[in-house]
Amino acid sequence: MKTDLSTRIRRLATSLGADYFGIADLVPARDFIRAQGGERTARYPRSVVMGIRLQDSLVDMLPDRDREGAILYRHNSYDVVNANLDLIALRVANILQQEGYGALPVPASKRTSDEHIAGIFSQKLGAHMAGLGWIGRSCLLVTPDHGPRVRWVNVLTDAPLTPTGSPMEPRCGDCTACVDICPVKAFTGRMFSEDEPREARFDAAACDRYFRQLEKEMGVAGVCGLCLWVCPHGRKKKAKTSGRNY
Repeated sequence: MKTDLSTRIRRLATSLGADYFGIADLVPARDFIRAQGGERTARYPRSVVMGIRLQDSLVDMLPDRDREGAILYRHNSYDVVNANLDLIALRVANILQQEGYGALPVPASKRTSDEHIAGIFSQKLGAHMAGLGWIGRSCLLVTPDHGPRVRWVNVLTDAPLTPTGSPMEPRCGDCTACVDICPVKAFTGRMFSEDEPREARFDAAACDRYFRQLEKEMGVAGVCGLCLWVCPHGRKKKAKTSGRNY
């Protein structure tokens, strides 16, 4: 029996190092997608979503704010992980193309608009629509098991793949840890709503300026990540073993 396309690309993605895999129905978010990336992204009704979990040892260096830790985090959790995600996305897109379908691999972390400080498509939106997590007050995709300690990549496609899930309800509750820890108070504390602009939740310009400031101070391309580090959903296993509450 011929293996179905979804199973083939899932096996490929996991064999190349993906810890998360999902297929998203993007149609309900088409207006949101069009507003960010135009018709070249909005014309695809589905997305193949893959994620790689970050190393806790590296994320836990972020509060130290030292140059050595910043270099280690930037290299392993950003440069290496993004390069691997891009490779996985290209391989998946190649299979979809070979099967006669359209496929657009979205770079794991590539800004295409300096004005809006954004790429052509929201990686976390794809993961959210695939049911892999929810978008928290930090505007990061939060998974139930590892919080926001995951990086994502999407391959937009018109292949008739069956979605693996639907948007997950937020589980942040009353927690505002990510809002409170932000050095530049970039978050308003509002939860994600596709009916609101990003500015209702997040001052991307303030965050970007702070990244540039850190880069000047440490000589390392902007590394902050305190909102990622502090999320209780990413630290809960550490809390259980240490007996500390976060």
